[in-house]
Amino acid sequence: MIDLQGKVAVVTGASRGIGRGCALEMARHGARVVINYRSHGDEAEAVAQECRDLGGEALVVQADVGDRPAVDALFATVLERFGGVDILVNNALRTIRKPFLELTPEEVGATWDVCLMAPFYCSQLAARQMVRQGRGGKIVMISSVLAFIPLPNSLPYNTAKAGLEQMAFTMATELLPHRINVNVVEPGWTDTPGERAFLPEEELQAEARKLPWGRMATIHDIGRVVAFLCSDAADYVTAETVRVDGGYWLPRAPAPVNQDT
Repeated sequence: MIDLQGKVAVVTGASRGIGRGCALEMARHGARVVINYRSHGDEAEAVAQECRDLGGEALVVQADVGDRPAVDALFATVLERFGGVDILVNNALRTIRKPFLELTPEEVGATWDVCLMAPFYCSQLAARQMVRQGRGGKIVMISSVLAFIPLPNSLPYNTAKAGLEQMAFTMATELLPHRINVNVVEPGWTDTPGERAFLPEEELQAEARKLPWGRMATIHDIGRVVAFLCSDAADYVTAETVRVDGGYWLPRAPAPVNQDT
């Protein structure tokens, strides 16, 4: 069902976490993968080697995608190496967990630069190239269930993800004539290195067992869905949100009914 042979896929923030999962699934299905990173170069190179071990071609490109000139340079490198772009996965992440009353404008702006402006920059450049190529394309936004669940102490991130989804749907509307699909993936709580910054391992795993599915999502759970949306099998899917959260957003099941009352 999933065939990405020969496709050029740019994955932002691909050195670890969900971005790594997306890059590996792209390579698994034959894509030539551009692994973007900002500050984890060794890990990005390791992901590239994993992609090659899966039979894919991989290019590592350092760029802070929250900076437009850096994004210009990123896409210039991609076009020089591969001659085009067919897939863009906007995954790069920055977040801060801090009470609303204590946030500074700089902290909020830094989060929005990466979680909101970076997808705008990357999507615009990718879409312009896709239009020039005339063969359509796929853009996927990695959002979060926090786009609609107001998790306390996470205002910059929650707000950015909500805005990202409206951005995606507006882009999808405008890009319909060019057959460029734009979709959103909403992960729930996902097992990534970044989660260890907020909870120690033992507590993290204990909380994960309380989730409806009994575990956190893996990066491969997310990557497989993203790969599908980037394939020809999803050609008739655009402006959609695919929630990959194991029921995280659902109300918790009620206690069993006591038959003796």
